[in-house]
Amino acid sequence: MHVTLVHVHVKPEHVAEFIAATRANHEASVREPGNVRFDVLQSADDPTRFVLYEAYLDEEAAAAHKTTEHYLEWRSTVEPWMAEPRRGDRYVGLFPEVPGR
Repeated sequence: MHVTLVHVHVKPEHVAEFIAATRANHEASVREPGNVRFDVLQSADDPTRFVLYEAYLDEEAAAAHKTTEHYLEWRSTVEPWMAEPRRGDRYVGLFPEVPGR
């Protein structure tokens, strides 16, 4: 699996809007053919900090995600709400194993 942990720090006045926009992106992303998981996490200690856990079958599926209309809309919508640029850390997902792989 191709996994990216996307770290996002949102300006406090935009947290509710960010959550709504990210929910829409999440709902469309989980329907993508190569998507395995798309979790949205909010820090328990700092509600302006989020982690998006994005798992795709392979790097090609992850790259295809970045060309979707819902992702491009999410990116342009939330970018001005960020307190700093988002950061994506890439990982290789080992477990659980994806059936058929």
